[in-house]
Amino acid sequence: MFKGKTLLITGGTGSFGNAVLQRFIDSDISEIRIFSRDEKKQEDMRIALKNDKVKFYIGDVRNYDAVHDALQGVDYVFHAAALKQVPSCEFYPMEAVRTNVLGAENVMRAAIAHQVERCVVLSTDKAVYPINAMGISKAMMEKLMVAKSRLCAGGRTVLSATRYGNVMASRGSVIPLFLEQLLARKPVTITDPNMTRFLMSLEESVDLVLYAFEHARPGDIFVQKAPASTVGDLAAAMKRLLHGESETRVIGTRHGEKLYETLVSREEMARSEDLGGYFRIPADARDLNYDKYFVEGEKEISTLDDYTSHNTKRLDIEGVIRTLMSLDIIREALNG
Repeated sequence: MFKGKTLLITGGTGSFGNAVLQRFIDSDISEIRIFSRDEKKQEDMRIALKNDKVKFYIGDVRNYDAVHDALQGVDYVFHAAALKQVPSCEFYPMEAVRTNVLGAENVMRAAIAHQVERCVVLSTDKAVYPINAMGISKAMMEKLMVAKSRLCAGGRTVLSATRYGNVMASRGSVIPLFLEQLLARKPVTITDPNMTRFLMSLEESVDLVLYAFEHARPGDIFVQKAPASTVGDLAAAMKRLLHGESETRVIGTRHGEKLYETLVSREEMARSEDLGGYFRIPADARDLNYDKYFVEGEKEISTLDDYTSHNTKRLDIEGVIRTLMSLDIIREALNG
């Protein structure tokens, strides 16, 4: 599928982009383009990789011209560039809109203009029943993706999305913070020990991207089924692994945080397809003929449950330890 093709990754120097790059770099893909605005990270990556297959494009997804130029001759796009920090998006919501909504629109519009074969945009569980600016902006990005899929129906470009829970050890996730606190013998700060979060590895997140590239229909949103843990058990597991003696300090919920996250809403469950390890949420196929909705409803919605970090498989402390041992940063800390 990817032999001789060109892939562009927006936000390619970040955690997600880097993981996708590492999966593709030794494949028979022809070229990988890294599009981002951070020249220092690009230079560090260029020096570390020393690989002619990887090309670097400096630009911001907010700038359509920069995106349009970078997409010439591209076959596949993975859009990972985003503002992801919940507190910073709460304080600067328009910045979240400019990057996560308008920036994503620029990427999808340019992909359609260049007849890119497949464009996958990265979303988050915070887009489901959003209560914070980051989640709202990602929910709007998903709506844009579905709307554009309708508008370019019959064209060459297939737009789809992947929706993630908490990706362990990614930028802004809590595991690197707990690790730093434990190694420095500082108190481990927990927002709420009963708060639950999905646990996915970066490798699993890449598997989901590849699945979407291969199987997506226009407007699909793909979700990977994942186990979850309470934040309290996660902290306890890390303390046990690292033989940490730091105290645990409950600091309270931060701006815009939920007690648990939802990956698939009950409204989406009514039309989703269970694919074993994944859910496929197809695009809503209804049109603007509102009259029929007064006589034709979806009766089963009220009988369904959301798919959340509270009702998915719950890991105990031993299960969390086994999961943590798959992470490079944990193994490195234990060996170091």
